[in-house]
Amino acid sequence: MGAVLGRLVVAASGPSDSTRAGIPFHIAVNGATPAKVAVAVALAGDATELLKPDIIANVYGQGVPPLRDLMDKCLEQNVPLYV
Repeated sequence: MGAVLGRLVVAASGPSDSTRAGIPFHIAVNGATPAKVAVAVALAGDATELLKPDIIANVYGQGVPPLRDLMDKCLEQNVPLYV
């Protein structure tokens, strides 16, 4: 039986740096998953705040989709989130 190759993307930036906060989710749902690479996102430190609904709704980075859109895609694509 072959090994499953995949990626764990670590998110450590919180809502105070909206662009950096969104990048791990963007990589997961718009990079890895479409390329058929198994992926999960691990939230550490300040990034754990990104799971709060009021935070998710208000994180808009530059050059990445809004966090709300990225989180919706994580759910649609069954991307695991670890805290």
